[in-house]
Amino acid sequence: MHTLTENPIKSISKMIQNAISKAMTYAEYRTLVAELAAINSSTGNEQTEALANYTQLNDRRMRRWDKTLKISEALETTLKSSTKKTTWLVLTESWCGDASPSLPVMNKLAELLPNLDLKIVLRDENPELMDLFLTNGARSIPKLIALESGTNKVLGEWGPRSTLATKMVESYKAEHGKLSPEFKQELQVWYNKDKGQDILADLVKLLTLE
Repeated sequence: MHTLTENPIKSISKMIQNAISKAMTYAEYRTLVAELAAINSSTGNEQTEALANYTQLNDRRMRRWDKTLKISEALETTLKSSTKKTTWLVLTESWCGDASPSLPVMNKLAELLPNLDLKIVLRDENPELMDLFLTNGARSIPKLIALESGTNKVLGEWGPRSTLATKMVESYKAEHGKLSPEFKQELQVWYNKDKGQDILADLVKLLTLE
């Protein structure tokens, strides 16, 4: 964990502002992932054939999610009534399987809501910030940090998985110790069947935080 040598709140604010200043839009992130997939590469400090393959897979998955994800008119109307300006700063990497369904949902909400600004940064390029938002002591991604726009006050966080997906993972780990490739594939199948609704439900709750 990074040791803060000055006022912790000011240091956190500086880290957040620095990350925002170099963050990508969703469109820029999608372009990056597509370009890396085309050359059999990935983001991150570690470069392996497996991570390159996951990047290619995620590029296809996100392309599908971008085209098929739907938000109901009723929910859209409700969300547009909010006037609170919020920034979602998301830490991720191109190879992250759990990011492939959730980032398109985040982007769809940001497209609908003019007061919601979605920013994306890479985890391995922001280790100190990542270490402030660990999940059970791990640098799990994607990790969404909800901020009050302008002040960068932290309102809440989300990730790496939706509520039901988290329960599925915890249950499997309790029984088997670690996640198998077969389970990870089953989880992606579940994401597809759920059509992003569990992720959406979680993110809508995040939008209501003060």
